[in-house]
Amino acid sequence: MIRLRLDKYIVIINKAEPVGRIKGHVVHKVISTEFLRLHERPLHDPDEDAYLSVLKTLIKSGPMYFSYTLDLTNSFQRQSEADPSLPMWMGADDRFFWNRFIQTDLIDFRSGGGAGSAIRRGRPQPEVDPYILPVMYGMMRITKTSVRAKPFTFVLITRRSRHRAGTRYFSRGIDEHGNVSNYNETEQVVVLNESDASSGGFAGGIGAQDGFGGGKGGLETQVLSYVQTRGSVPVFWAEVNDLHYTPRLQVRGVDSAITAARRHFDEQIRLYGDNHLVNLVNHKGREERVKEAYEQMVRTLVSSPAEDRQSDAITDEKFHSVEPRKSSQEFGRLHYVYFDFHNETKGLRWHRAQLLLEKLGPALGKQQYFRGIDMPGHLSGKMEIRNLQTSVVRTNCMDCLDRTNLVQSMLAKWTLDRMFTDLGILQPGQSTTDDPAFEFLFRNVWADNADVVSKSYSGTGALKTDFTRTGNRTRMGMLRDLRASLTRYAQNNFADGPKQDGYDLFLGTFLPASSTVGNARLFVDRRPAMIQAVPYLLGASLFMIFVSASTRRLPEAARLPLYAFMLFWSVLGIWCFQFIRSHGALYVNWPKLNEPPWGTESYNEAISRVQKDGLLGRFVASGDRAVNHARLGHLEEGKKIE
Repeated sequence: MIRLRLDKYIVIINKAEPVGRIKGHVVHKVISTEFLRLHERPLHDPDEDAYLSVLKTLIKSGPMYFSYTLDLTNSFQRQSEADPSLPMWMGADDRFFWNRFIQTDLIDFRSGGGAGSAIRRGRPQPEVDPYILPVMYGMMRITKTSVRAKPFTFVLITRRSRHRAGTRYFSRGIDEHGNVSNYNETEQVVVLNESDASSGGFAGGIGAQDGFGGGKGGLETQVLSYVQTRGSVPVFWAEVNDLHYTPRLQVRGVDSAITAARRHFDEQIRLYGDNHLVNLVNHKGREERVKEAYEQMVRTLVSSPAEDRQSDAITDEKFHSVEPRKSSQEFGRLHYVYFDFHNETKGLRWHRAQLLLEKLGPALGKQQYFRGIDMPGHLSGKMEIRNLQTSVVRTNCMDCLDRTNLVQSMLAKWTLDRMFTDLGILQPGQSTTDDPAFEFLFRNVWADNADVVSKSYSGTGALKTDFTRTGNRTRMGMLRDLRASLTRYAQNNFADGPKQDGYDLFLGTFLPASSTVGNARLFVDRRPAMIQAVPYLLGASLFMIFVSASTRRLPEAARLPLYAFMLFWSVLGIWCFQFIRSHGALYVNWPKLNEPPWGTESYNEAISRVQKDGLLGRFVASGDRAVNHARLGHLEEGKKIE
């Protein structure tokens, strides 16, 4: 249930499809939803219509999953350590409980209301528990497969955090609460010895539906899982759209983000244990400032750090590690590793990414993976823990998309080989790569994961997925990457504003005000009319030039008037193009609800330059949405205005 400007709406899932079973639990993907008004709306309000439009677009485009009997928000390791007597929503991981905000009224009612609730305090209502259903946003793939004739269920789950969620250039870095942008937890799961009752069909009996069936052929059902994370560099930084292909980079002083970074890594260590921080940004050029800020942050958190740099014939900084001298320090469980991914792999030498795997070898050996055995006599489906994962690899590049996914798939393959070797399915020295059918499946599932994460954040599929799918970087793959990069440019500059508004509404970071109908008009274009007119003049110029050039002329017709006509429209078109290029911030489709402070600053700088222009200044009044000082007091990269 979500309150907009005029009314509350109940959001229901009216169509879902099953995507598979995990230990007998059916997992569904949301296909369509419906918004039901609590009251009839006699009045028409443009803002209310716009709110509904961006919400419906977001939900329609977002990959969301749920299960009535399995908590998709928690990894199997966290589930094994949870209290099975609690309702599923109470044990859900708040980070990945994507519909948590729109369930607030039901949760308050179930809890009996209280402080900050619109519901008067009363007795708890446990009967409501089945209606509070956690929904996960991300990627889910469940596949029956085998390696060396050993059948198993291969599952890949990526859970996207609802905290600081957003689009590529409107959500970067960290916020004051310690949440980072584009944070995802990816869990690779292997389920062995599932019973036929658990794995067949989608309409099985109660036992199959609840996942309480025994193992296949009398063997124990085993679950093995491996978790990795990704997230934006945890400092205050931003990239400011201005229609240039490469946005302007802003990085604030590290000191201002120390408190936020402490909160972030406190949570990461509490949840995962030791954190191995793999940084893949470039160590030269514009990305260097982000790299240096991250390393300065780690040095600050890890007192008396021990640093080591390695170089080779390709790069002067192949690796750079920052390690704590004592693990007993407050942040002595942070282990930073920088890898010069760009230089080591350029020229289609993608196999050299394996160098990072060799560097992380000792850490991967110590971190282990989760292994649990079903306890058939336990009605709650609780597992006997045989092994726990004791640390996590947290990988990032600038976007935490393309380079990150390639590295994560390498680490997942290494761990999968280790799992099967430990179980005796593979002999030492053997690899799942030796099984062509499974190798094809593995590569494509991870490439699909890259595409899902990338579309949610950047608007297009991931880059470099030809290597993930085939093991080789190809010229055709590079051409596809070029097309995706150009699509990202258009998406990030002209379409991401409404998408960001959808995130902010759905997740509750913007609360519509209940005021007089028609007063706010938040989605109305308030730029000066002359500014709005320039793109139309450019379009008219191109049209006139095309018509003039393609129109057939009589032989005796005078040419000079035609040339003068084309010259006029050519000069006007060139001027319009140059104006848009020089004042790009005026034409970016910014979010209308939570305006990014760096966006407000960039817009104001551009409009101030126009007002000083001798030709256009007289047409751009200081009113309208000329210079907006309302939010400049919050100019803090990484801080979302609420």
